[in-house]
Amino acid sequence: MASHTPKSDSIIINEAQLILAEKRTSLAAMRTGIAMLVLPLSVMSLLIATSRYYDFLHVLYFLVALGVVNLALIILGGYMIIRAIIRIHNYDRLIHEIKLKHSVIQ
Repeated sequence: MASHTPKSDSIIINEAQLILAEKRTSLAAMRTGIAMLVLPLSVMSLLIATSRYYDFLHVLYFLVALGVVNLALIILGGYMIIRAIIRIHNYDRLIHEIKLKHSVIQ
């Protein structure tokens, strides 16, 4: 193996830190996606729990609009979760490749 200078070691460590920071950002996006999935469930649970206080046909326009918004949140939340998982796997692969190439990071 070729010897590393302190400057090149520093660059490698900085690259790994950057990848880990991007991974933390993807984890935050995943948490946001999970929250987007939970919100429609909470709203629908509240509507079911209070259903005896309103007539379904009188608030049908409201329920349809709410259903559309909930569907959009579910789709967006699912997209964010899947995208975050793919990115996290890519960042893990990059970190593994850096570990294999450079002995500085163990």
